[in-house]
Amino acid sequence: MDIFIEYLKVFVVGGLICVIGQILIDKTKITPARILVLFLTMGVILTAIGIYKPIVDFGGAGATVPISGFGYSLATGVMKEVDNVGFLGIFTGGIKATAAGISAAIVFGFLASLFAKPTIK
Repeated sequence: MDIFIEYLKVFVVGGLICVIGQILIDKTKITPARILVLFLTMGVILTAIGIYKPIVDFGGAGATVPISGFGYSLATGVMKEVDNVGFLGIFTGGIKATAAGISAAIVFGFLASLFAKPTIK
């Protein structure tokens, strides 16, 4: 039964983030690219003021998998690195914290490009 509750929390948190995005798409004239930037920036801001960590603790992957979770990873990486090495951590922390995800995106993007047959519209 514990696993069901955990999956329910992940589903609800991730679903709410997606609902917010869908409402922004449907009810505003904000482009999807700007919504992505907004979500990433909000992930950073909410982490900086201490709001996103409790959401991650409650919702797990429901909060870390969306793009706002990438902002959370960037912000926590910077904060940890600043604590460890000082000012230079501002420049290195985010990259260190998200290197695996960035590398995976590059590798899988490259592999997908080998099998895709793009055409000009």
